[in-house]
Amino acid sequence: MSPWRRKTPTRKRRCCMTATPLSVPERADLLRLLADAAAAASTTDRDDLVDSLKQLSQRVEDPTIRVVVVGQFKQGKSALVNAMVDQSVCPIDDVIGTAVPTVVQYGETPSAVMWSEVDGVEGLQSRSIPIDSLRQHVTEAAESQDGVRPVRVDVYLPNQLLAQGISFIDTPGVGGVTKAHVASTLSMIPVADAVFMLSDASQEYTQPELAFLKQAMTLCPTVSCVLSKTDLHVQWRTIAEANREHLAAAGLDLPLMPASAASHLRAVATNDAALDRESGIPQLKADLTGDLLDRVLTETGQAVGRQVISVVDHLRLPIDSELATLRDPGRSGAVVKSLKESQAAAQALSQKSAKWQQTLSDGSNDWISDMEYDLRDRLRRVGRECEMLIDDCDPSEVWEEIGAWLADSIAQAVADNFVWSHQRAEWLAARVADHFSVEGAVELPSLRFSDTEGVLNPIAGLEALPSGHMSLPQKVILGMRNSYGGILMFGLLTSLSGMPLVNPFSIGAGMLVGGFSYRQDAAARLERRRSMAKVAVRRLIDEAMFQVGKEQRDRFREVKKTLRDHFADMAEHMKRSLQEAIDSAKAGAKSKTEGGRTDRISTLQAREATLAELAERARRLLPPGAANESAVPAGDSEAVVA
Repeated sequence: MSPWRRKTPTRKRRCCMTATPLSVPERADLLRLLADAAAAASTTDRDDLVDSLKQLSQRVEDPTIRVVVVGQFKQGKSALVNAMVDQSVCPIDDVIGTAVPTVVQYGETPSAVMWSEVDGVEGLQSRSIPIDSLRQHVTEAAESQDGVRPVRVDVYLPNQLLAQGISFIDTPGVGGVTKAHVASTLSMIPVADAVFMLSDASQEYTQPELAFLKQAMTLCPTVSCVLSKTDLHVQWRTIAEANREHLAAAGLDLPLMPASAASHLRAVATNDAALDRESGIPQLKADLTGDLLDRVLTETGQAVGRQVISVVDHLRLPIDSELATLRDPGRSGAVVKSLKESQAAAQALSQKSAKWQQTLSDGSNDWISDMEYDLRDRLRRVGRECEMLIDDCDPSEVWEEIGAWLADSIAQAVADNFVWSHQRAEWLAARVADHFSVEGAVELPSLRFSDTEGVLNPIAGLEALPSGHMSLPQKVILGMRNSYGGILMFGLLTSLSGMPLVNPFSIGAGMLVGGFSYRQDAAARLERRRSMAKVAVRRLIDEAMFQVGKEQRDRFREVKKTLRDHFADMAEHMKRSLQEAIDSAKAGAKSKTEGGRTDRISTLQAREATLAELAERARRLLPPGAANESAVPAGDSEAVVA
């Protein structure tokens, strides 16, 4: 079973996905089709359509296929990337882990570029770094140095696999070095073409790993599980079978591929083909260059086909309306009337009071409100659970462990909120697109959010908690102070019988009273430490809400602007096409001579044949029945109606 079998997404997609195998298009053929469509649009001065085709051409010309390598801390992600490119480029260490995302891609000469945030400087700053010094820039020690915070490192290598457009992104461990890495890693997955989820063969899947797998599948349906370090654990087959059972129990229909990066590199060094096959790396490479490349090209071809068909429909509208009036001048009034009705509908879509604008505005307000509530609810639950942990222990003894658990829990809550936010944005886009259903199949915009790297960095962590430890002199002084009253009280009572003030009975009573008072004081000091710990937790939760809330609002504005611009452009395209159709119909009705009408009909029929040929080439890129609906309102062969 190929690890690149595409899992059916849980979210609704308004694009045409193949249900039966399609022939994989060539990139050059797609570019020629887009160029021919742009030439046809430019002859009618439709610069708006030409611009949209040029944007899609840039996407086709960019062959980059992003493979994001994710997993818990110290699972062998960097080693796997090294094995895939047959070079030791990503630093590997038994203790220090990757802290900065590393993008390994094709370049004619080996080089590396680091992108950083610099205090007081707007935007990311880049500088070249020696490729053999990556350890100093992508590990934990490089996270912040003198106000410079590395964001990512781009590595360029001459490699046959990378030359095919594949790039690997080595990510920080989602359970490891900093609390911000879960959110930042998840932010890379929506723009990925595929995801490697690594877990080593030392143990079965843990609950956090299964939870992260579900999140990853929500953001990128093409996920492959890799069982790493099989050379170090002889029981890897048992672990693999147990992991498959865990995946099935969690409802995750995902392939699991065993692999050993160390065995592959050793096989390459010794030219051992049998050991190389046993490592599993050649199979991963074959699937990358086979199924994944074919799937990406097929989906790109479908996007090209839908766009070209939409452009052809816009260009054919004025041709069809003019032909209708040229062939039957008596019907010109009916054609123009029908077109004006369609134009009124398109004009309504362009107005600020349009229903899709109201849906976008109301949906956006509901979305940001629900996002904020969801984040507060998740973080408050984390806070309550942390307070329960504090009530069950002496926080001063396990304060560091509580801080680590709290940081991971906050990062997990932010990650869950990020995934839910992405799903909600796609749902809102589909709701708005429903208002354009008169146009047929509506292409949704690509919702690529800004990176969340550093969103939790301003949070300093838990405040220091006073230790509950008392020195021996402190204990002696406290015991003497508490026992003094007992000795004095019982000494006075025993003195009535002629005994001295300080006697064995008064001393024993003083020790009892002192011990009781000491235990009471210890319990009070423990409660004070617990109260201080809870206050520190609440402050940290509040700070997380503040920092992530800012990121939420920025994300909200970004999504709203993207959706507004996308659908406003659609409405403008529609309105302009209908206006040109009306002008063409009126021009056809004004044609006086029979010869002039005949010549004009011949010219328009030639254009129509050219557009029909473009549409046929585009339909071959789509599954059967995927392009039956017109991209603009269409009626019978002689009149265009809404």
